[in-house]
Amino acid sequence: MRDPEEELRDLAAAGLRRTLRRLDSPQGPAIRLAEGGECLNFSSNDYLGLANDAALKSLYQHHIGESGAGSGASRLVCGTMAAHLELEDKLAALKRSEAALTFTSGFAAATGTIPALCGKDDIVILDKLCHASLIDGARLSGATMRVFPHNDLDRLADHLRWAAEKRGPNSRVLVVTESVFSMDGDLAPLAAICELKDAHDALLLLDEAHAFGVLGPQGRGLASALGLEGRVDLQMGTFSKAAGLSGGYVCASRATVDLLVNRARSFIYSTAPSPALAATIRDGLDLVCGPVGDRLRAALSRHRETFAPGTPSAIVPVILGENETALAASAALLERGFLVPAIRYPTVPRGSARLRVTLSAAHREEDVTALKKALAEVAPGR
Repeated sequence: MRDPEEELRDLAAAGLRRTLRRLDSPQGPAIRLAEGGECLNFSSNDYLGLANDAALKSLYQHHIGESGAGSGASRLVCGTMAAHLELEDKLAALKRSEAALTFTSGFAAATGTIPALCGKDDIVILDKLCHASLIDGARLSGATMRVFPHNDLDRLADHLRWAAEKRGPNSRVLVVTESVFSMDGDLAPLAAICELKDAHDALLLLDEAHAFGVLGPQGRGLASALGLEGRVDLQMGTFSKAAGLSGGYVCASRATVDLLVNRARSFIYSTAPSPALAATIRDGLDLVCGPVGDRLRAALSRHRETFAPGTPSAIVPVILGENETALAASAALLERGFLVPAIRYPTVPRGSARLRVTLSAAHREEDVTALKKALAEVAPGR
């Protein structure tokens, strides 16, 4: 029988052992680490700086008093509270879809949705750099999986042609991609993907997790920015990044959402998110997608241009190659007062370990400039 201690030693020897880092302050652009004191935080997906926003906290406190802290059971067992339905109606209208369904997390949304739609007679085609939750959802479905190299439209077209030949009369073909890729920060060629999936009678699931709140009018995402909302069959995303809270969602046709209610195991068998959280997200969408959000997106855009001109998202990878190199650079930055995580296999392919810089509207311009200078010192030429 394998010894966990030995497995941990093997991970450490490969530079792959991870440990939890205690944070002794709220989430924000400046944080306090138990082992390292104060530092500037460039590790968070809190793109608009709302996680510790006073207005959002006030909404949460109000709704705990009004709606209560817990939901009691799953929505199919104990009834669906008004806050969940109101959030989903508001989200569907915002995303220009017929309906929406919320989940406890983005991971639950992915691992519930794909198996609910696809089974052993279906085909799921994924971008190689899709998030682990999307890959796990495809595996759980039992569908035939095909993976195309990152953003490679020719290979996607090949897979779609193959699927058209292999599929049965009632089979589904589902293309899965992200709008903003979480470790590279680049964008999917969404218009071309829509053309391909339409030409081959496939469905498209687009994960907007890192685009929602950041890209497009009102922060509605990449599909909205490109005028493609009506051509994306399922828009998935989270409230745990730019929205500053937690939870996941899927926007789709009414029939598709009703099917998820009946088949998505991560929805059916999970206690519903707190009604106070649902109500806070509902009202917090006015911050994310209104004038406040526009102002924050403008600030974030300025930081992006300062740090890495032309970058399409708030994620900027600094690829260093070996695990030890990335770990050493991360440690050197922490000594200078910057928290920038080293990302290693299996999160990224072997040999592509990196620093993952994430920018927030809550950073000050001098914070961004200081990081850029420090990075040039610890990873010159990168």
